Amino acid sequence: MKKVVISLFAILASTGFAAAADAGCDAFKWPVTREQALFPAAPAAQSGATLTVGQAVDFSLEAVDTVSFEVPPERAPAAGTFGATANVTVPPDGELQLSLSDEAWNDVVQDGKTVKSSAFSGVKTCPGIRKSVRFKLAGGAAIVQFSGAKKADLRVAVLTPE
Repeated sequence: MKKVVISLFAILASTGFAAAADAGCDAFKWPVTREQALFPAAPAAQSGATLTVGQAVDFSLEAVDTVSFEVPPERAPAAGTFGATANVTVPPDGELQLSLSDEAWNDVVQDGKTVKSSAFSGVKTCPGIRKSVRFKLAGGAAIVQFSGAKKADLRVAVLTPE
C-alpha cells in the first residue's frame, strides 16, 4: 500500500510541476512576446545610456555602490548587488513598460521624483524574462534606475503597453 500511495503522490506532483512549467511566459498579466523577440539581439549598453522606446538593451551593470542615482532607489539595494541608470524620452501618451530579464529593482524618476508603477507582473517560470512593470508618466525626459541585481548583466526592453 505504501508504494501505491508514494507512486500516486509522485504522479500528481510531477503533473503539477509540468502544468506550472507549461504556463511559463503565459503566466504574465500581459503578453511578453515583443520582449522575447528583442532580447536575443539586444545591443550592449553601459550605465548612463539613452534608451529608445521599442527597443531592448543588454546592460553591463556596475557595483551598486558606485552608481550615481538621481534619487535614492525606493528599495535600498543590498551590498554586493549591481545597478545602472539610463535616460529615456517618454512618448506623449506617457506610458512605458519596462521588462527585465532577471530580478532587479527599477525606479523611474521624472522631475526629480520617483514615479510609482501603475501595474506589475512577475513570473519565475518564463525563460529570459522575470518581470514587466508599467508606468504612467508625463511625456518628455525621464531617468530609469536599476538596482539590487544579483548579476552584473540585465536585459531591459522599453516598450509602450499593448
